[in-house]
Amino acid sequence: MREAYIFDAIRSPRGKGDKEKGALRNIKPVQLLSQLYGALEKRNGIDSKAVEAVILGCVGQTQGQGSDIAKISTLYHGWGEHIDGMTVNTFCSSGLTAISLGYAKVKAGLSDMVVAGGIEMLSQVPMFADKGAWFADAEVTEKTGYTIMGVSADLIASIEGFSVEELNQYAVQSHQRAAYATQAGYFNHSLIPIKNESGETVLAVDECIRPTTSMEKLQHFPPIFEAFTTPHIREKIKQLYPEVEKLRHLHNLGTSPALADGASLLLIGSLEKGQALGLSPKAKIRAYDSTACEPIIMLLGGQYAAQNAVKKAGLSMQDIGLHNFAEAFSASCLKYQRDLEVDADKFNVNGGTMTMGHAQGASGAMISTTLLEEMRRRDVQFGLASISGGAGLGAAMVVELV
Repeated sequence: MREAYIFDAIRSPRGKGDKEKGALRNIKPVQLLSQLYGALEKRNGIDSKAVEAVILGCVGQTQGQGSDIAKISTLYHGWGEHIDGMTVNTFCSSGLTAISLGYAKVKAGLSDMVVAGGIEMLSQVPMFADKGAWFADAEVTEKTGYTIMGVSADLIASIEGFSVEELNQYAVQSHQRAAYATQAGYFNHSLIPIKNESGETVLAVDECIRPTTSMEKLQHFPPIFEAFTTPHIREKIKQLYPEVEKLRHLHNLGTSPALADGASLLLIGSLEKGQALGLSPKAKIRAYDSTACEPIIMLLGGQYAAQNAVKKAGLSMQDIGLHNFAEAFSASCLKYQRDLEVDADKFNVNGGTMTMGHAQGASGAMISTTLLEEMRRRDVQFGLASISGGAGLGAAMVVELV
């Protein structure tokens, strides 16, 4: 079976997912993708004849993101009618799932060159806009144990004994790292400034980063998820996690992910097709894994997938030079580092989704793109991108620098 290579990885800046203030709020999802398709063409000297399929992760598949946006966006951009388009939803891990499907198609010989990634515009299509049964149907909600992720984060913090100070300190570090990386230009190679219809740049850097975040400021932020913890969920937590005498509500706005708009795309193909197009690979996808955990604690899925992917790659955690783990909440990041014995200087070194923004269906592709850029900057051989999603889903990918 042949190998699958990454020839390019790009992303938009992440805008605030705010319908009144977000810099990307007036850019249609198809318009955002069109600008990234154009950047792939220009950067790599290819046209749509080279691309056989576009696979995109998207959670809110309704309104401007509905009707198979992967296919419709290619038609909107003017790419060839031959291109297959697939839109997938595995909650927050959707972007990484899309990449895995592109990886699998190339590896199996079903396609020679695909574009895979994700899109989410939360300023236009808010969370829960699709009114899915998991959260909108009371009977389904109770039977499946639905809860919001912040409650899961508080549960992890309660089990692990993390303090508010530890959670806040992680958030401060993440904002500081993202602000420094932005100022130093670490994202410049993969970042595509987004323009409006008049050709004016509306966003060139990630909008959600708060460089002035400090321990002093965060200590005044109150916990926010107690109100979302229903009696039914409290009872389920008692049954499943009897070691938790009291669920401690610790996460605040600063230790939770900022909702964002954005998109990210990877150009994935066979070495032979890339060479025929005059392209040089940036990395090889070494292994991928998707799994799931108990759905109330849900945020551990990405950690489990990371462990599985590293094993599939025939490596150990000590071989991984950089970890990009989607920062759902501070507690899940601290647990990942503790359980997998990952040093801070290898973990989310340029910040992450908590800081730069969580554009749900795009986040898995975003962390893959920023991982590749930092691997190249540091000349790191192996990197690991991983993410947790709703209902306990998790996905992870090991990449090897070429």
